[in-house]
Amino acid sequence: MPRLLIVTTVPDSVPFFVPFADHFRRAGWTVDALTGSLEGLVWRDHFDAVHRVPWSRDPTALGRLARSPVRVREVVARGRYDIVHVHTPVASFVTRLALRSRDRRTGPRVIYTAHGFHFHRSGQRWRNAAYLALEKVAGRWTDWLVVINREDEAAARRFRIVPGERVRWMPGIGVDLGKYSPRAVSEDALRRLRAELGLGEDPVALMVGEFVPGKRHADLLRAFAVARRRPELARARLLLAGRGPLSEEVEKLAAALGMAREVRVLGLRRDIPVLLRAASVLVLPSDREGLPRCVLEAMAMGVPVVGTRVRGTTELLGGGCGWLVEVGDPAGLAAAMVEALTDPAGAREVASRARERVAAYDERLVIRSHEELYAEALASLRSPGSATRSGRERSLAPPSPSAPARPATGTARPRTAAQHQAGSSAP
Repeated sequence: MPRLLIVTTVPDSVPFFVPFADHFRRAGWTVDALTGSLEGLVWRDHFDAVHRVPWSRDPTALGRLARSPVRVREVVARGRYDIVHVHTPVASFVTRLALRSRDRRTGPRVIYTAHGFHFHRSGQRWRNAAYLALEKVAGRWTDWLVVINREDEAAARRFRIVPGERVRWMPGIGVDLGKYSPRAVSEDALRRLRAELGLGEDPVALMVGEFVPGKRHADLLRAFAVARRRPELARARLLLAGRGPLSEEVEKLAAALGMAREVRVLGLRRDIPVLLRAASVLVLPSDREGLPRCVLEAMAMGVPVVGTRVRGTTELLGGGCGWLVEVGDPAGLAAAMVEALTDPAGAREVASRARERVAAYDERLVIRSHEELYAEALASLRSPGSATRSGRERSLAPPSPSAPARPATGTARPRTAAQHQAGSSAP
C-alpha cells in the first residue's frame, strides 16, 4: 500500500492535515508526519509515526538548518515513501533541497503546496525578486505544485516555477462544513464562553491569527478605537485569538488606546467554532494571505467578515460576500466594522451570500482533489507491467464511511488524559 509523508515546519500547522491523514489511513495507506518538534502533539494518534527534524523559522539558526537536509534524507530513506507532500516555507524548501538528487524514476514524488507565495503584487520589489528566485530554484526539485488561489496560479504559470502541466489549483485545504456550522455549536457552549469572557450580549469583533507583523493587529486596534466612538458600539468587545511574538506588544497598545478591558488577547484556542458563534463580525487586516482559513470558517458559520484587499481574501469576499478595505487603512476598517455591527439585516444578507460561496471549499472536495493528484503521482511510479516500484499493488479506493483509522504506530506515544480532552485549533 502507498506510503505518504506530510511535512511542515512547526507542529501547530499539522492539525490542518489531520482530515487528510485520517482519510488516506482508512484507505490503507501509511501516513507519517515530519515537523520541528515532538512536544504536546495532541494530534499524533492520527499518524502512523511522527518524526522530528531540527529546522527553524529563524534564518540565523544556520547550524540547525545545515543539519536539517541530512535528517530529512534519513527519514525519507527509512520510510520508503511514495509521496512526500511539503507545506510551509522553511520545511518546503529544505525538504526539496534534501531530496533534489533523488532518482525521479523511482521516487518519492514530491508535491509542494504553496499556502501563498511570499512574492505578491503589494510586496517590495527586491523581496519579490528574492522570493521568486528561491521558488524557481526549488521548482526544479518539485514534481507537482499546488496553489490555493488564482493569483498564485497565474504567477506559477507565468514564471514557469514548474512546467504548466504540473501546476494544480485547489481551494485551499478546505473547511469541514459540518463542524463549522451554526447548528454545530450548542447554546450551552455559547453561554459558557460568554460567561468565561464576560461578554454578556455586547457586540463582539473577533480576529483569529498569529501575532506577527504581517497580520497587522495594530491596524485593527486603532480601527476598533474609532468604531467604539459610536454610541451603540461603546460596549463592543474585541477578541484576539492566537499566539506569537507580538502578543504583549498588542496588549500594551490596547492599554495605551484606553481599551485594556475591551480587548482580550486569548492565546491559542481550541474552540474556534464557539468563538465564531459568539462573534458579530470577523476582521482580518493582514497584508498578505494565501487563502485564509479563518475567513472560510467564518463564512461557513454565517459570520460576516471584514478583510483587506489582498489575494485569497479578495477571492473569498469579493462580489458582496464581505467588506474589503485597503491594507493599512484603519479608518476604512473602522467604517466597515461599523456597518457590519450596526446594520444587522445587511450583515445577514452579506453572510448569506458568503455561506453559499463557501460550499465550493468543502473539505470533502479538497480531499477528492488530493486523491486525484496522488493517483497521478503513484501512476507515474509504475513500471510498464503496472507493478509498483516496491512490487506491491497500490489502492486509492475511498474508505468505507464506517471504517476506523488504524491505530498509530512507529514513534507515536500514548497521549495523556489532558491531551485527549484537547481538540485541534484552526488559525
